[in-house]
Amino acid sequence: MARTWAPKGRTPIVRYCSKQDRVSAISALAVSPKRRRVALYLRLRRRNLTGLDVRAFLQHLLRHLRGPVVLLWDRGTIHRRKEVNQWITAHPRLHVEEFPAYAPELNPAEYVWAQADRTLANSTPMDVVQLNGRLRSTVRRLRHSQGLLWSCIYASDLPWAR
Repeated sequence: MARTWAPKGRTPIVRYCSKQDRVSAISALAVSPKRRRVALYLRLRRRNLTGLDVRAFLQHLLRHLRGPVVLLWDRGTIHRRKEVNQWITAHPRLHVEEFPAYAPELNPAEYVWAQADRTLANSTPMDVVQLNGRLRSTVRRLRHSQGLLWSCIYASDLPWAR
C-alpha cells in the first residue's frame, strides 16, 4: 500500500482486473566470500510455487555459486517439502540455517521485495504479462545497483559488520 495523489475532494479510483492471475517469485541474495559483491537471483512463475520449483531454484544457485553455500531462509512450508529436504541432504555443500519463526526483519530478501513494492506502488498493470514485465524491470534495476542490494542486507537485523 502506498500513498497517491488526487485533487482535493476527489477520491482516486484504481481499476483492476479481478482474475485469479498471479505471479509467484522465489529469490535469493548471494554475498561473495570476501563481501565485495551482492548478487540477486530470482525466478518468476505464473502459478503458485511448488517444492519442485524450490528444488530447481536451489539447483540453479549451486550451478552459479562456487564452494560452500550457506542458505538462510524462513521456515515457510514450501521450504520444508520432502523433495526439497531430500535434495538438500544429497548436496552437502549447501548448509541451511533457518530464521526463527515470524522474523521477516532478519531476512534481507524481504527488503528486496520492499524495494519492488515501492516501484510498483500505484501501478495498475492490465494483465499478468504486464505485471511480469514491470517486475522484471524492477529486478533489473536492483541487480545493477550494488548500493541498493547492500541496503537490503544492511536493513535486515542480521549482525553484518560494515
